[in-house]
Amino acid sequence: MHDDLSPYRVAHAAEVAALLARLRDDGPPVVLAAASGVSLGAHLGAIDPKAGSLHFDIGKSSPQLESLIAADEVTAISQLDDVRLQFTLQGLVLVRDGSSSTLQSDWPDHLLRVQRRDSYRVRLGARAAPSVSLRHPSLPDMQLTLRLLDVSAGGCAVLLPADVPDLQPGTRIHGVQVQLDLETRIDTGLLLHHVSAFDGEGGPRRIGCSWLDLPGPAERALQRFILQTQKRQRLLRGTA
Repeated sequence: MHDDLSPYRVAHAAEVAALLARLRDDGPPVVLAAASGVSLGAHLGAIDPKAGSLHFDIGKSSPQLESLIAADEVTAISQLDDVRLQFTLQGLVLVRDGSSSTLQSDWPDHLLRVQRRDSYRVRLGARAAPSVSLRHPSLPDMQLTLRLLDVSAGGCAVLLPADVPDLQPGTRIHGVQVQLDLETRIDTGLLLHHVSAFDGEGGPRRIGCSWLDLPGPAERALQRFILQTQKRQRLLRGTA
C-alpha cells in the first residue's frame, strides 16, 4: 500500500503480533480516542491472534464509554520507549465482569510505528499562511488568528503580534483550530511553554506550544501534513 504514511506502516502479521505482545507485556497506558474528541485511558490486557481479538482493561465504567463504542472510528495510541504506536480499532464490544470492564476489539490489520527522530519540526513559510485560531485566555472576547511558524508531532510555534496582550507560559488553551492548508484543519488544545522575542524587543513574540488532547484522526492528519511538507521542502532544495 503506497501512501504518505507508508514509511511508518507495519503490516506483516508476525511484526504486528510482536509489537502488540510488547504493548501487553510492558503495560504502557493506551489512549483510546474517537474523532469526536472523546478519549479514554486503558491498558492492553490480552491479545488473541488466533481469535483475532484484543482486550483492553479500562477498570470501572466511565461516561465516555458509550460515546467511544458508538464512534465510527476509534484510534489506539501508546508509547514504547522512543516509538509511538497507533492503530485503528473496529468491532468494539464492552464486556463487564463485576466492578471492572473490558473493551474487546478486532485484530488490527496494520500498525503505525513512528520513531521520535522521524517527528522533527517543520518550518513553515509566510506564503503558506498556516494559522491557529483561539480565544485569548485573559480576554475571552478577543478572538485571535495567529501565524503558525513551525509544527511537529509534539507541538508548534505561533507568532503573537506586538499589539496583542501577552500569553503566559503554563497556560492551557482549549477549543483551538489549526488550519495547516486548504485541506487540513485540526481541532485541539495547546499548552504554552515559552515566549521569546521574534524580531527584537518590543516586537512580535514567538510562543512555543505542545498539543493538548490531540484526537487520533487529527494526529494522523498532522503526520500526513508533516510528511508532505518535508517532501516538498526536499524537492525545492534539490532544485535550488
